[in-house]
Amino acid sequence: MKTTILAEKLKQISSFRPYPIVAFNPSTDLLLKMDFTIANNSLTSKIIENVELFSNYITQQLESKGAAYGIGGYDEHRTVYSRSKVFDGANNELPRRLHLGIDIWGPAGTEVFAPLDGEVHSFAFNQQYGDYGATIILKHQIDEIQFYSLYGHLSLANIQSIKKGDQIKGGDLLAHFGEPNENGQWPPHLHFQLMYDLEGNFGDYPGVCSLENRNHYLSNCPDPDYLLGLIQYAK
Repeated sequence: MKTTILAEKLKQISSFRPYPIVAFNPSTDLLLKMDFTIANNSLTSKIIENVELFSNYITQQLESKGAAYGIGGYDEHRTVYSRSKVFDGANNELPRRLHLGIDIWGPAGTEVFAPLDGEVHSFAFNQQYGDYGATIILKHQIDEIQFYSLYGHLSLANIQSIKKGDQIKGGDLLAHFGEPNENGQWPPHLHFQLMYDLEGNFGDYPGVCSLENRNHYLSNCPDPDYLLGLIQYAK
């Protein structure tokens, strides 16, 4: 399956060591696995539809467990997208509810580092309610494989000091988690996603799809944990 190509390539390169995308020490820090499916009864519509309550919910979850960050979401069918018309179905499609990236939840201002070398492909301020807000897309090449990484819900300042074609080194400080007023009105977090093909998009790519399009999008968007290597630490 196409989505496994990147994982197999990374396994073949024994010297390949992606840089941490956030400051996380698995020997001392706790990473909380978070659930945004219908199975999470504590996440009510009242909370989801109010960004302040939603942000407080995330903060309380992390603090109650003493977690440095929350994480999860790839191939997860989420109820939270009912909060925005951005995820309503179009052209007779089902509403979009299946998450295509991994979210890392933490305080606004959290530093985001490039996990590997790349160049700035594009960036944009996707400012609709519920959208990505400030967004950066990097282009990468590992041997014959070209792919892209997307960083969503960033600080607006991070896209005001870059330009298309900028060279980014692995480990470089790339961005910061944005405040709700600049990140699409979400609790502060990073949406990290990989794509083989941007399909004509610039500064944007769907981070959520409908169930009827699941196979197409999962094929084009491999599991970001192939690079992050963080889910193994989530509790």
